[in-house]
Amino acid sequence: MPVRAAVYAGSFDPVTLGHLDIIQRGACVFERVIVGVGENPAKRYLLPKEVRIATLREVTREIPNVEVTCFSGLLVDFCRSIGAGVILRGLRAVADFEFEFQAGLANRDMAPNIETVFLLPAPRFIFISSSLVKEILVSGGDVSAYVPAAALAALKAAGTGRPSP
Repeated sequence: MPVRAAVYAGSFDPVTLGHLDIIQRGACVFERVIVGVGENPAKRYLLPKEVRIATLREVTREIPNVEVTCFSGLLVDFCRSIGAGVILRGLRAVADFEFEFQAGLANRDMAPNIETVFLLPAPRFIFISSSLVKEILVSGGDVSAYVPAAALAALKAAGTGRPSP
């Protein structure tokens, strides 16, 4: 079986413990895991791209086969550009499945040689999403149980919790 590099892509705004769970488990399956921080000019982010990248590098620094970078454009084009043959995705609930199924089929259509692999998060992380964390944060709630310490520090440093352009 060929050894493959996998790309785990997302906005990671902010990175959650669920994201970290998928990254850690992916690193046990693949020789390399490239965490790709996607750039979407139409999307508003709570944390600037540089902060999201730095936070991900901090929380993955002890996982030797994980790299963090950013990309823009199509995920399959990014995978091709770095020689990755696998797109790694996490599935939390049935609601995720429909979106991920469509995206996976589109990626397969555009790049038949790139496989999509789904991992289920640990049960304690199934309900955690960046959107939920942002909603709790903006409402003044405590998100420390849902994000790594470095992400919590980045969120506190960001201040108001209002999305940035």
